[in-house]
Amino acid sequence: MNKIDLYDIGLSERFIREATMYGDNLYLGRVSAQHKDIYKVITEKGEIPAEVSGKLSYSASSTVDYPAVGDWVMVDRVDSKSGNAIIHHLLTRKSCLERKVAGAEYTSQIIAANIDTVFICMSLNNDYNLRRIERYLSIVWESMAMPVIALTKTDLCNDLSIRLREIKSVALGVEVVVTSSMSSDGYTDLLKYLRKGKTSAFIGSSGVGKSTLINRLMGKDVLSTKEIRAADDKGRHTTTYRQLLVLPGGGVVLDTPGMRELQLASADLSKSFADIQELAEKCYFRDCHHESEPKCAVKKAIEDGILPPKRFENYKKLQQEMKCAERKNTMTAAQAEKLKTIEMMGSLNEQKKVSKKKKR
Repeated sequence: MNKIDLYDIGLSERFIREATMYGDNLYLGRVSAQHKDIYKVITEKGEIPAEVSGKLSYSASSTVDYPAVGDWVMVDRVDSKSGNAIIHHLLTRKSCLERKVAGAEYTSQIIAANIDTVFICMSLNNDYNLRRIERYLSIVWESMAMPVIALTKTDLCNDLSIRLREIKSVALGVEVVVTSSMSSDGYTDLLKYLRKGKTSAFIGSSGVGKSTLINRLMGKDVLSTKEIRAADDKGRHTTTYRQLLVLPGGGVVLDTPGMRELQLASADLSKSFADIQELAEKCYFRDCHHESEPKCAVKKAIEDGILPPKRFENYKKLQQEMKCAERKNTMTAAQAEKLKTIEMMGSLNEQKKVSKKKKR
């Protein structure tokens, strides 16, 4: 088995210093995949299966305290000759991309850990959505990673220059890379982020071409791909779990399953909506809600055509999601259960109203 240089896949002095806290009988490794309770961990001697120790599992207060793909961990062995390795410690993350799981219950889910660059992939067909880009950017900025927008299926777009202007108006200060599955255009722009020791993640909806991009970067088809449905441009799920892949030229990439629903667990709106934040500072009232208050700089910008109304509406929507997430996150179990019941009853009442209208 060839020895692996862990520095090539993202190891840094920061993690080495933290690892020394755990003695000489444990070894550094990086989580490369997860299948329910079984993980794959890359050690200096290769990729091995691993599972979490009972102590680590007992001390975990939520799902975010368990290892995720991209995490650096301390394991009790570097090969699998005598069985699965045991993960004893999870090292402090330098970046963490997370979302709220679908549904009413508030639970965070780690999408990727210790990522340097996040490629937000969007295809220029019916998947194209500026509001979704704003949502993705808010989450990536919060993660402490650097966002880059990767546009795919550009060969299907007849108005690329218009799309680029629209995207740059909402992705302030973010690089936009144009790619095409039909040619090598744009791939060289991705390569500067994919150096030895650097980790990149590809996120986006199903069918936008994440797997195609990664296959091109790997130099071979390591991930299965499927065409989008012609009827509605919706993608089919090809990636079913997160995994790290070591690139031939150095560095690693993380492929993620398509996300049709991306609810906020935490987000940085100050960066993704820096223009609105700057306008808000010019409002006459410090606590201006930008609704009916006089001398509101935000409302004036909308009236003057400087700020698109839909961008401001999305900003308010994400703000409300953040407040709701924070409120649910600080609730006791009893309070959370009560709120869940209220929300469920409200939903049932709405269904009853709709049913009555249909009967009429």
